[in-house]
Amino acid sequence: MYAVTPDAAAAWRDLLTWVARASGVALEVIDHPPAQPIAELWGRGGLGSVFMCGRPWLRAAPQPIPIACPLPSPDRYGGRPVYMTDFVVRAESGFTRLEDTFGHRIGYTLEESHSGFNAPRHHLLAFRRAGRPALYGESVGPLHTPRGVVAALLDGRIDVGPLDSYAFDLMRAQAGDPAHRLRRVATTDPAPIPLLVASPDCPADTVAALRRGVLAASTAADLASVRARLLLKGFVPVDEPAYAQLAAWDDEALSAGYDQPR
Repeated sequence: MYAVTPDAAAAWRDLLTWVARASGVALEVIDHPPAQPIAELWGRGGLGSVFMCGRPWLRAAPQPIPIACPLPSPDRYGGRPVYMTDFVVRAESGFTRLEDTFGHRIGYTLEESHSGFNAPRHHLLAFRRAGRPALYGESVGPLHTPRGVVAALLDGRIDVGPLDSYAFDLMRAQAGDPAHRLRRVATTDPAPIPLLVASPDCPADTVAALRRGVLAASTAADLASVRARLLLKGFVPVDEPAYAQLAAWDDEALSAGYDQPR
C-alpha cells in the first residue's frame, strides 16, 4: 500500500527484513506493485505484516489480526496514528479551493477504500444542498490506487482526485516523482491510519512475536535512516475501537443518500 516509490519500496523491504530477524519469524517479503489492486493482496493467505485499510478490515469476516499502526513523522499528523485524504489537482490548473472544482470531474479509487472513497465522500457532504445533490459533472472510477489517481489527473481524465495523505507525502519525498506536478486544494479530517495485519489464522505466538518486532523497529538505531526515508516516527499498538469512526462516516453519507463522491 505504501510502497509508492522505488525508494519507499526498498525501505519497507529493509524494515520488514529487520522485523523478521528481530522477531524470529521467517517472513518472505513479497512485492505488490502499486499498479495492482490492493484487494488482491488482502485476499492472499499466509500474511504476516501487511498494510490494510481500516474500512475493509472492519468489514472482513474473519478479521485479519492487528499487528501495529504506523506513526507518520510530518507535523500535520501530530505524532498520532492517523492520516487524511488530500483533494489534489494538477499544479497548473486554475483551481485554488475545493469549491472551484465543483461541476468538473472527480475521481475515486474503490468503494472499499476509506481514503479514496469514504473520506472524500464524507468531506463533500458539507457542500451538498437540496437543490444540488451532486457536486460534480462526472465521477470517474474505480481508479484502484493512489497511483491510479495520479495518472488520471496527469493525463486529464479527472480534474480533482483523492490521495491518501501519507502516500502523497511519500511520493513527494522522491525527487522527480510525478506527484510533484500536483497540489492539494483541501484536506479531510484525520482518521485512523491503515494498520499492519496478519492473516486471521496466524498463530497467536507468531502474532505476538511480529508485534514485538514491529514495535521494536520504532527505536532501533540501525533503522534510523529507514524510518527517515519512510517519514516514520515509528509504530504503536492498534486502537481497534477507533476504527468505528470509518463506519460512522459511511453511515452518515448513506443516510444522506450520498452513495459515492459525486
